[in-house]
Amino acid sequence: MQPERKILVQVRDLYKSFIRGNEEIRVLQKLSLDVPEGEFLALMGPSGSGKTTLLNLIAGLDTPTGGDIFVAGEKVSAMSESELANWRTRSVGFIFQFYYLLPVLTAYENVELPLLLLPLSKEQRRKQVMTALDLVGLTERMNHRPGMLSGGQQQRVGIARAMVTDPALIVADEPTGDLDSKSADDILSLMEILCRQLNKTIIMVTHDPHAAERSDRVLHLDKGRLVVDDDRTTELAKREKSAV
Repeated sequence: MQPERKILVQVRDLYKSFIRGNEEIRVLQKLSLDVPEGEFLALMGPSGSGKTTLLNLIAGLDTPTGGDIFVAGEKVSAMSESELANWRTRSVGFIFQFYYLLPVLTAYENVELPLLLLPLSKEQRRKQVMTALDLVGLTERMNHRPGMLSGGQQQRVGIARAMVTDPALIVADEPTGDLDSKSADDILSLMEILCRQLNKTIIMVTHDPHAAERSDRVLHLDKGRLVVDDDRTTELAKREKSAV
């Protein structure tokens, strides 16, 4: 029998609101969620449903109005801004829809950026950058600037940058939203490799049902609440059955 997987992300009674004039805008309402290690989770829902807000809160890019967030046992929701900045550098990799690569830097230099915040030697940084670029199949393009790369290749650089610090958690906000279907499929295959082979936990916001189909589980949000928990365990079942 396959042992139960450890929970990496715990969200408890999460509440998030904004004040607009005299009105309180409730974005998330008493939301609770567990995400196991090595799970590929997709968050779906209409615009304004709170999915990107939830992603940002889990990743430490925003702070909740109420409730608790734990990642790998650390209480993210109680951290100060400086503590969050240090924690994000060590613990979270980010993949964005529009890549956010610096155009004046090469692929190698863009991937290296997060490592400059860590106490590593130049040789240690080089080893980690080359490992990440090899994982995404871009070692031959490492000296190319973003303008010399296709959209799919730029997103591969983005994935390498997200992976280079070896984080436990990767958050992806519409990672295939700016790509053609072939490039999108390649990116999703890479993300599956991160989960299946490297045991990375991925939380992905997407509007694309085809992208969501590649995940292990799909959660739907509407008006700040989880309205559907579609436990899509096909791939997990295959993995667990083969491990027995």
